[in-house]
Amino acid sequence: MFETIKEDIAAIKNRDPAARSAFEIMFLYSGYKAVRSYRRAHWLHNHGLRFLARWESQRCVRKTNIEIHPAAQIGRRLFIDHGTGVVIGETTIIGDDCTIYQGVTLGGTGKDKGKRHPTLGNGVMVGAGAKVLGPINIGDNTRIAAGAVVLSDIPNDSTAVGVPARVVRIGGERVKNLDQIHVSDPVAQELCKLQHRISELEKKLEEQTKE
Repeated sequence: MFETIKEDIAAIKNRDPAARSAFEIMFLYSGYKAVRSYRRAHWLHNHGLRFLARWESQRCVRKTNIEIHPAAQIGRRLFIDHGTGVVIGETTIIGDDCTIYQGVTLGGTGKDKGKRHPTLGNGVMVGAGAKVLGPINIGDNTRIAAGAVVLSDIPNDSTAVGVPARVVRIGGERVKNLDQIHVSDPVAQELCKLQHRISELEKKLEEQTKE
């Protein structure tokens, strides 16, 4: 446990340029407090003390506004930066060296049973306000952009953006034939089809009137 605490603190110092000391992280960082509380709750959960586990996790919510279900499986050196509004569901699996920003939801869609929440590989970064929903897999070293809504699997070494999220980079290279600027508007396309159909009907009506 002591080694895990040291690793968590070291990970935050390495990833957050605002972190000045281990003392500051231990006493002032809500994300660190939430991860530490989760590890206690997870131990209680695994030893059959389910009520105490949920009590610990709900106590953490009141203190940090970060909710992590005790049954979630979280690897080493997780850094929750800022953290306000983060929710991590029961069947979520998170690998090592991941970073999660404020407002992130690792949740379910409400239509799945059993494994209902996402699996994040190692080294994943999830940007502020992003939602990763359902029993999907996010590959190692993948970056999810702020505000993205991820509903399907994302491969390793990728960058995903948008609603719903689309992969724009794989292995540091931009995905070919991807135009983020001139994206077709489906509503505009349907209106254009309707306008064209109306024009055709008006022409037919004119022809019938002349006859």
